[in-house]
Amino acid sequence: MNSTNQIKVWDPLVRVFHWTLASAFFIAYLTEDDWMNVHAYAGYTIGALIMFRLLWGFVGTRHARFSDFVRPPREVVSYLKDMATFHPKRYLGHNPAGGAMVVALLVSLSLTVLTGMSVYGAEESAGPLAELFANAPELVADMFEELHEFFANFTLFLVVFHVIGVVLAGLQHGENLVRSMINGLKKAE
Repeated sequence: MNSTNQIKVWDPLVRVFHWTLASAFFIAYLTEDDWMNVHAYAGYTIGALIMFRLLWGFVGTRHARFSDFVRPPREVVSYLKDMATFHPKRYLGHNPAGGAMVVALLVSLSLTVLTGMSVYGAEESAGPLAELFANAPELVADMFEELHEFFANFTLFLVVFHVIGVVLAGLQHGENLVRSMINGLKKAE
């Protein structure tokens, strides 16, 4: 494909956010009990990235804005039905299913970070919630730990479906969507 058939879709901040978030999540996931400092810093990185993405979702470039890709559930379901019959509409930015996945991942990651900071505060007396959970009963720490593990695993589940969706959409539209998230370019409509 030559450059005249391409258009810039993903700005550099969205792309750096995406790959940094993916890296930080996997670092946190893989270091969960063994390297607490690395795990905690990866979690803080995820929290900071989420705060950035929420802001960028309102003031960022066109395809970074939530208004460009967050759609009502009926549109998401309709898109998924079209995808199942191999006739989905092509979107320059996120399609309705991709938009729903962005929201689901942001919510799940936010809950993972919040419950992780709660566990860190209750069990290690460290982090920004240490004072709040300093004298919490062990039952509270255990509850937050279970919730933290649930949301971390649920996020991983979402990531797997995200990758499957990217591969399917890429195949159905004849696009390399991973490359698009690296160079920011997609074929023009």
